[in-house]
This record gives sequence, structure tokens and C-alpha cells, in this order.
Amino acid sequence: MSARLALVTGGTTGIGAAICRALKSAGYEVTANYVANDDEAKKFSKEAGISVFKWNVTDHDECAEGVKKIEKDLGRNVEILVNNAGITRDGMMHKMPPEDWNAVILTDLTACYNMSQAVIIPMREKGFGRIISISSINGLMGQIGQTNYSAAKAGIIGFSKALARESASKGITVNVVAPGYTETTMVKTVPDKVMEAILAQVPVGRLAKPEEIAHAVLYLASDLAAFVTGETLSVNGGYYMQ
Repeated sequence: MSARLALVTGGTTGIGAAICRALKSAGYEVTANYVANDDEAKKFSKEAGISVFKWNVTDHDECAEGVKKIEKDLGRNVEILVNNAGITRDGMMHKMPPEDWNAVILTDLTACYNMSQAVIIPMREKGFGRIISISSINGLMGQIGQTNYSAAKAGIIGFSKALARESASKGITVNVVAPGYTETTMVKTVPDKVMEAILAQVPVGRLAKPEEIAHAVLYLASDLAAFVTGETLSVNGGYYMQ
């Protein structure tokens, strides 16, 4: 049997790039979506040996067209989808402009609907699929200055539970990985004093490495997790325990 085809959105940098590399190392055929910085995407593609495709995950039609292009170019359907693309637009809610709310909800939450709908019908027809979405510790516990981000990341969990129930009888599992604070460009924007306070509350005493988040995704994508669906796997060093 040929290697299963995996698609990772926001897959050329940070956690997404680590997920791509982990899946490829495990024997999957991997492709990555991106929306900006063509030079960076081309460099990643060349170094990792992973094909990249450009479209905006907030646009429903672009997602459908992007998946069709992948299917045409690679001659097969996407069997594993990792909804990783995400942004932040932090600010206290009483000062938050509507465009910052909408941008985060669209990119972090609505994109999960856009992408999942683009791949799920062939999954249902084939009787196999894996949909894994990246939430956040702040979708579980909330965070000051992140009402938009926390709402979107919490929404991913509800979305995934409902889709898991809809899809289980068709051989499709739908799960979530909720990372804690991880060594990424996004986290580097956190002020030093704030980061010191965060690390003081992490029992493991450090940030997560992107590869550690990727390993959680790798498990949920594998046959070992065939009986796991509708679940949220937290990878946060003990910062928040449900």
C-alpha cells in the first residue's frame, strides 16, 4: 500500500514545519499549505523535500481549489488533514477592533471548517481519514488579552467533537492537539517578564519544542490511534491539567 497523503496547513514554519517533517520521517507523503512569504516556503520545500501549495485558508473557495490542485498534481486524495494555520491579534477585549476579532476567528477557527469540508467527502467514501486540529492551552484556560484567540481555539475543540461524532462510522477520526507555550516565532513576541511568569508556572520548567507537538500529531495520525476520536491531547508540560 502506498504511503498515505497528509496535508498540513500553515506547514512551512514553526509547529507546522515540525509536523510536516515528523510525518515525512514516519513514511507519509506530505504536502504543506502556506499563504505568505514565497521565499521562505520555497526554502522549506527544498530543504525538507515537501511540496508546498499556496492559498488563503480563510477563503472557502480557495481551500476547495487548493485541495483539488493537490489531488490533480499528486494523483490521489488527502487522507490526513492537519489544521495548523493560525494567527494572533492580541489586545484587551474592550479595546479590540472588529478586524482583529474577525481575522483571528477566520484564520484559526473558520479555516478548520473550510479545510475539513474540502477533504472529508473522499474520506467518507473511502472509509478512512484523520483530521487533527491544533488548538491551544489558552483555548482550554483562557488568557488575558486573547478573547479572540481563546474563543477560536476553544471553538476548534467543540467543532472537532461534533465532527468526530458525525464521522466515526465512516472510519474518520477527528482529534485536537492543544499545545502549551512552544518555541516558535509567535511566542517570541511575548514580553520577557510575561514569559518569566509563565515559565514559573510550568512544572516541566521550559517551553515545548515544536517537535514535541509534532509527535502528538503523529500519534493521532497513526493506526495506533484508530480508536481515539473526539479527544483533545494537551501537550503543555503540566501548566494546565484538566
